[in-house]
Amino acid sequence: MESLLPLSLFAFVSSITPGPNNIMLTSSGIRFGFVRCIPHMLGVVFGFGVILALCAAGIGSLIVAMPVLHLVLKTIGSTYLVYLAWQLRSMAFNQGEDDSARPMSFIGAALFQFANPKAWVMAVTGASAFLPPMQPVWFAIVVFCLIFSVVNLPCIGIWAGTGAMLRRYLTQAKWQRLFCAIMITLTLYSALAIWS
Repeated sequence: MESLLPLSLFAFVSSITPGPNNIMLTSSGIRFGFVRCIPHMLGVVFGFGVILALCAAGIGSLIVAMPVLHLVLKTIGSTYLVYLAWQLRSMAFNQGEDDSARPMSFIGAALFQFANPKAWVMAVTGASAFLPPMQPVWFAIVVFCLIFSVVNLPCIGIWAGTGAMLRRYLTQAKWQRLFCAIMITLTLYSALAIWS
């Protein structure tokens, strides 16, 4: 239990703070409502859980330590965030939104975690500092991933829920533009922060 509390606190702080997933879920919550974001949220938890397991097994540190792969990861992640910022510029929150628009799927959200630098940093840091000292090792990895996922899901749910609550207040064009400007700024900041 002495090792599980620090792990839980680290999982909470790293999951609740702004990052690519949380920004995307807030935007999705505004556009589609909370219920339609559930597959997106579950995809985040699943994909991130796989990364946690890889990092706890030692593979994540090896990938991040390789300069070429680390550069590719950062490039893909920042490029995708710039793409999201471009998409956000014309977001429409009114009821007459394009019927072809869809929230991110479970599979899409899970795969995005492999291009999400914050996910890799969280997983590598968590695995190196907070992996429970249990035997056998596979059991420690299961406990590590389970606790992180249980903490992560409600944290990202708060961001999607916040977006869903804001949906009713963003019916006027001026508030839509203001919110879009804030989200674009945060998204671009996340893209730049990858390289710091």
